[in-house]
Amino acid sequence: MGARCKEMSIEPVQDLEEALVDYKTHFTDIRVGWSEKVHGPCIFRTDSLEEMASGETSSEEILSKKNTDNMNTLQNEPEHELEKRAFQNILSKLNLEHHKSKKLRLREVLEIRLENLNKSTPQTLEDLPWHFLRKVMALNGTARNTSLVTVASDDQRTNGDEEDMDFDNIFMVPDTVTSDSLHPLDVLCAILVCSDSFLQQQVLSKMSMCQLALPLLLPALDTPRCTLMLWAMRDIVRKWRPHSLEESRGFREESLVLIELPIISFVRLRSCSFSKSKLLNEVLSPSHQHHDFFIHRDMESGNIPREIAGGLVEIAWYFPRGRESSDIFPEAIATANLRGDIESHQQQFHFLTKVSTAVFIVTDRISENEYNLLSSLKESTTKWYFILKAQAQKHSDTVEFLKKLSPVLKLNRSQVLAKDSASDKTAFLKSLQSTIRSIMNSSSKRMNIEDMAATAKELKIQIDEDSEECQNARKCSKEVTKEVRDLPEYRSEKLKLQGHLWKDLSKVEKELCRMKQQSDTPTEKYKSQLREKLLALRTQQNEFNLTHSLNKFLHGIGKTCPTAKHFFLTWMKFELDLISRENLSKLCTESKSKCEPLGDSLEQDISTLGVEHFIRELGQFYEAECSMVKEGKKAKEQRQFLHLPGIAADLMLEGFPMELIDGDASNIPLQWVTDVLKELHDKLGGRSRMVVLSVLGVQSTGKSTLLNTMFGLQFAVSCGQCTRGAFMLLIKVAESFQKEIGCDFILVIDAEGLKAPELAKQEDSYEHDNELATLLIGLSDITIVNIAMENATEMKDVLQIVVHAFLRMEEIGQKRNCQFVHQNVGDVSAYKQNIKDRKHLLEQLNEMTKAAAKMEKLSREITFSDIMEYEPENHNWYIPGLWHGVPPMAPVNIGYSECVCELKNYLYELMKRCSDKIVPKDIPQFIEWVRSLWNAIKHENFIFSFRNSLIAEAYNQLSAKYAEWEWGFRKAVHLWLLEKETLIHNHAPGELQAGNLNDEMQQKLVHGEQQILNNLQQYVESRETNCHLIGKYVEDFTRSAKSLKEELQHYSMRKCKDTFNIKESQHKMDNIQNEYMKLLEGKVDRILEDHGKREYELDYEELEAEFEKMWEESLKEINLISLEKYDICQDLEFQLRKDLGNRGSAVNKKLQQAGNLMNYKMKSFTMKMEYINAHGLKTKNKGLMQELCCKAGEFVKSLMDECSSYGEKKANSKLDYDETYCTELLYMINNRLQQVDVSKLHTSSLFEVDLKLHILGETAHAFQKMHEDFINANDPQKCLEKQKLNYLSRFRDLYLHKEDACRRRAKDFCDQCLKPALLDYVKRRLGVEIVEDFLKRRQSTEYSNRSSFQFAMQKKLLDEMNFSNYVGYIKSYEKFVKTWIWRHLLDHYRQTGSLEDLERKFLSTIIKKVMDVLENFRTKKTDTVSAFLDNFCRLLQNDLIISKANLTGILFKNAEITDQFSAFIQSFLPNLKEEITAQFKGLEMASKLSQLTPKPHDEMYKRMFGCGKQCPFCKVPCEAGGIDHKEHFATVHRPKGLCQNGSNTTQRLEHSSCSDDVVSNEKFRNSDTQWEPHPYKDYRSYYPDWCIKPDPSLSASNYWKFVFKEFNKQFAKEYNAKPAELPKDWEKITKEQALESLEEVFNMKQTPERLIK
Repeated sequence: MGARCKEMSIEPVQDLEEALVDYKTHFTDIRVGWSEKVHGPCIFRTDSLEEMASGETSSEEILSKKNTDNMNTLQNEPEHELEKRAFQNILSKLNLEHHKSKKLRLREVLEIRLENLNKSTPQTLEDLPWHFLRKVMALNGTARNTSLVTVASDDQRTNGDEEDMDFDNIFMVPDTVTSDSLHPLDVLCAILVCSDSFLQQQVLSKMSMCQLALPLLLPALDTPRCTLMLWAMRDIVRKWRPHSLEESRGFREESLVLIELPIISFVRLRSCSFSKSKLLNEVLSPSHQHHDFFIHRDMESGNIPREIAGGLVEIAWYFPRGRESSDIFPEAIATANLRGDIESHQQQFHFLTKVSTAVFIVTDRISENEYNLLSSLKESTTKWYFILKAQAQKHSDTVEFLKKLSPVLKLNRSQVLAKDSASDKTAFLKSLQSTIRSIMNSSSKRMNIEDMAATAKELKIQIDEDSEECQNARKCSKEVTKEVRDLPEYRSEKLKLQGHLWKDLSKVEKELCRMKQQSDTPTEKYKSQLREKLLALRTQQNEFNLTHSLNKFLHGIGKTCPTAKHFFLTWMKFELDLISRENLSKLCTESKSKCEPLGDSLEQDISTLGVEHFIRELGQFYEAECSMVKEGKKAKEQRQFLHLPGIAADLMLEGFPMELIDGDASNIPLQWVTDVLKELHDKLGGRSRMVVLSVLGVQSTGKSTLLNTMFGLQFAVSCGQCTRGAFMLLIKVAESFQKEIGCDFILVIDAEGLKAPELAKQEDSYEHDNELATLLIGLSDITIVNIAMENATEMKDVLQIVVHAFLRMEEIGQKRNCQFVHQNVGDVSAYKQNIKDRKHLLEQLNEMTKAAAKMEKLSREITFSDIMEYEPENHNWYIPGLWHGVPPMAPVNIGYSECVCELKNYLYELMKRCSDKIVPKDIPQFIEWVRSLWNAIKHENFIFSFRNSLIAEAYNQLSAKYAEWEWGFRKAVHLWLLEKETLIHNHAPGELQAGNLNDEMQQKLVHGEQQILNNLQQYVESRETNCHLIGKYVEDFTRSAKSLKEELQHYSMRKCKDTFNIKESQHKMDNIQNEYMKLLEGKVDRILEDHGKREYELDYEELEAEFEKMWEESLKEINLISLEKYDICQDLEFQLRKDLGNRGSAVNKKLQQAGNLMNYKMKSFTMKMEYINAHGLKTKNKGLMQELCCKAGEFVKSLMDECSSYGEKKANSKLDYDETYCTELLYMINNRLQQVDVSKLHTSSLFEVDLKLHILGETAHAFQKMHEDFINANDPQKCLEKQKLNYLSRFRDLYLHKEDACRRRAKDFCDQCLKPALLDYVKRRLGVEIVEDFLKRRQSTEYSNRSSFQFAMQKKLLDEMNFSNYVGYIKSYEKFVKTWIWRHLLDHYRQTGSLEDLERKFLSTIIKKVMDVLENFRTKKTDTVSAFLDNFCRLLQNDLIISKANLTGILFKNAEITDQFSAFIQSFLPNLKEEITAQFKGLEMASKLSQLTPKPHDEMYKRMFGCGKQCPFCKVPCEAGGIDHKEHFATVHRPKGLCQNGSNTTQRLEHSSCSDDVVSNEKFRNSDTQWEPHPYKDYRSYYPDWCIKPDPSLSASNYWKFVFKEFNKQFAKEYNAKPAELPKDWEKITKEQALESLEEVFNMKQTPERLIK
């Protein structure tokens, strides 16, 4: 500006108004100004400076227009072409050109992008549109600011620092550089033109909340004419209290476009020296709180020249709050503001004259041109007002022309207002506001925006909702809603399925889980009645047909075009919201007339109707049809609603919320929700990884608003009601950001508030809130807990509910993330001041956690930090109140928006950090979480009712992994023992130190245990599927690893000790044989020497007689002492008497009468009633006594099997009997007798005596045989006799000087030494290798974990349907499992023949080693065969155990040539290999496997059998992984009648299962309860280590129901009872359904996702 003034020889001045007045005469004749350097000749009008001074057009804008004016003058280019070019230029600068045709969509704007984390202001023009959209979606009132951030270079900083201060120019105003940015209204216009209808609607809705002026008429930029933004404003609803309702304290709530109110328009005529927009802001703002509704030049970015926003008409409203003292206007009013001069935008001006109650013309002067323009308005009925600059009175022509206009426009003195900058601004504002109030009072002209459409059409103005798609959608929505008048009546008559039928269904579903009304009805009978009732309700639902309106609705949402569908649903929302508001208003009026508070009833809920009710009704039609198909009452081909889930999935993709929980029925339509989400997953191509975020808090504390602000969403926040139930909405993550944040979508769940007043009086209101919190926290990865700080009591209640839900999640193995949002905390120092409060909050949370744990019947001490990772410093957010001031005129608090954005950015960062640790759930996994959580919530005891197939699958995978690690550990120990046993056998007893061996063993065991623990830790920390779900089970597997180490340690020490004992015995025999061999060698030498002197040779008989004579003499000389034979029975009797010595006279008497121990056998033991000690019982009930006797019998059988196994292992060890064996056996018996479960059997001391007599009597036989076998195998004389033929053979060879003696000795070595060693080598390794091979083949899945093993067995049993097999499986589970594994092994290797491959592999390996050793001897000469064999044995000492006894015979007088001896051995090896192979082949498979060490079937049994515990009610085996878990569980339980005698009262088999009983009112009584009735629900007070969960579905137990149904009579006969009276619906269960239920409960269904995995 200063430069321009200099050019005109005028000194630059600060005040443009002053310049206009002082130098007006000087400028009068100036018409043309030249700018030779830049622009060339241009027209410069006199009123340009006036415009600059007015603030409506800045100096820079005037100067920037010079080039345009020049082109208009010289080239006479049409004006609309210039506007078009300017618009194109703006789009190019903003990088929006491609959106001119392909409009921006709301989904694109809401997409989560990396830019969302960018907190800085825009740096380039291209950033401006996205900056505006992000800010406005976040309800940030600074969204209109278009200032750009420029980063200064280092040189600029340096120059700035060094620049001298120029005091001469201190008062000069520098030229302002604004060309770098754009005017906010230009940016807004460009964005709106490039946006589709729905984004426009959302932008204006958010702007309205920020109290920003909205575009009413959009300039003709991309269209021939300007556009009325009617559609864009339809979504805005405002609530206010006019003064007419102040006394009644009523209010009005209405759609903005339908509110009839006075419209006051403000327009500019030519130039104006003050800002019209700024004046409007002052008029609409209360004195104590100014707000900028309209942009003006004094605002940041407001002084930038407008390029395309000329002709824009903005509109702002004032709504009173019903307080005369503070309201500016008593009624609602709208003010319109035309940007630019009315002469340039006459179409917009004429529109405003027609719709306005009054028009204020703002100008500095009125000349003849202005008079002529205004005179043309004489036909207008609008009231005209002028606001003139006070200095205009200096211009006499202004006064004169006003006088002329007075009769034309019917002006009076009050309609002309003078504004003087020097006078009191407040007084002028009050005068202007008073004038407007008088207009409102005097004029009856009112108009709403919808009615403006007619005026717009008259003036050829476009209307944004006139498109064919929009109008067709409106017509279709009218067809749907035309029948809707009385909402309660419409919902009960037209939406019948979601009425009482659905609510009754919900009650029955919950009753099926909770069994509260069961009374005395047997559990299964009651459940059967409930199932029939469910089916009847579904059948009743299925009988209804779609109503006309529902058909029309379905037609509307079934459209293929997403835009048409979107229009239809939006129109539906508008229509239904309007009707709901009218009904609610009517209800309020009626309530007031009856003096009844509305909040005391639920009428408010049934007086609302939304799109969700129509979709809910379709969902019920779908569920009813599914139920009919499932029950076989409807063929799949007859289905009508199969396409509905796909339609609903499309709506979710388009960004519409989907109802998850029906708030009216407090239920989830599980089938509907599941199938919709499955369709959604399919439509996304399986790419549906998502982070789930939800918000919890008290009702009406701004939870929905928080989510809407955070993500720019549209969750309902008014329409006459709060959120009911829960809704989920999908937000896409931009592909560029997916890898960083680790997911494809964010699923946001908005739920109804806790502590709802309408539910407060209901008994189960706390339970309802608990259920909702549990579900939301369970489904969510991140939960925001919204706390309103004004109400400490409500805050405490909410925290109690939230803590309870988090406790439940921790107990099922989940630690969710939680952020506490403290709302309405405005102090900037809130965070620091609340340090003490945060500490107090943590203390409260700890107290609440303890209270919640007590409610959940958890005995352990637990704090809040145990149930979630809580960081007080990072997980608490203090957010100021939503409104800056008092509604309805309060804008959204910018501090609120900024704090919410900070929280959002933190959440994104949190997601980024967690993406490396936890794999987000996809939709199928989310479905499973919904199903399992809701199923558990429907039960009273959530923690012990929760079952989730994802957790089950993750647990099974971990169990399978642990089984692999466990076998790896066992295998390593077996191989180590194999190596050490070989070394022990190949060394003399003194050569190996037991201590060193023990140290090595400890290192091996510690390493193996640590390896498992490391693997476990790595697995849990890995990104394996859902491994983060099973953190609570890690402790079980850790303990199991320690127990495994202890077990293997005991096993290894015993094996090493036994091997040392065997070696010691063998070493004694070897020494005797060596001594005898030396003696024989001396005698042979003498005989040979004597016979060498004779002339004749002895024949064979003479030679044999000579040898016999020598043999007998030698034996006498050695004086061999035979091993002494003992009576083992006597030792066992002695040990037994010693064990029972202090047990009293009755025991001693029994022992004296016992007789010979050998007369007792385990099989002869019979359980007697007298064994039960009745003195310790509260009652001597016959049933109790029978049960105790039965349980004691089961215990006896188990203990005898264990002792028999111990005796068998000892007998097979080839050792001599040792008295410690009896000591160990008695220790095993005593240990079992002292266990808690056995002590509850109340057995007598006589029982203990008889039991020990029978067990020791049985083992006495085994130990006696063991002892005798050892003597036979190790008696010195017998051992020497075994070698007699070998010595005779060597004697003959020496005497007869046979040439083949070397060959024969080599052959003997191969047969007597090498062959047994090779056989032993293969056998000792084959056991381990068979287990390895078996697990790697097709059986790997079946034997991977105990659940898979159970599934395989039960499926096979179902295929065979053999009653005897079922009885074996149920009654003798341990024996059945052993037999099953044994048979499976035999069948596998008989069919595949792969065992021969393993045998050949090991045999080839060891023979190759032997060949290699023999090859080495070719280069290393040895003098004697003895030396050769010593070296041979040494080199193979880690692999082969070569009998020293047999080797002695080979070495006897062996003087052969070593090379020949070695060569002969090599030549015999191929034949030897074939012989061994043939020998293996000749063995029967069962015999072959039973000879192996370790035995493969024993190792497989250890892997599969587990802890061996069985359910105390139905005897189902525990399936928990590892061997030392703190809790036992089984996937599915079975009817009790399958495993026990009939009921004590009816003698019939019981058909209820414990999984049903634990949620029923039934009671149990047994020996543990002393036959006192005890509730099944409280079973853990007696069986705390068992977790019996309810069936996950109605069909879960169909397998055992089918088995019971098929074999009811056979089981009754087996247990000497009457057949059970089974429910009728059991008869309908088929074998196929039984298999389906088995696959369901064991999670074995081959779904596409499972196949992919």
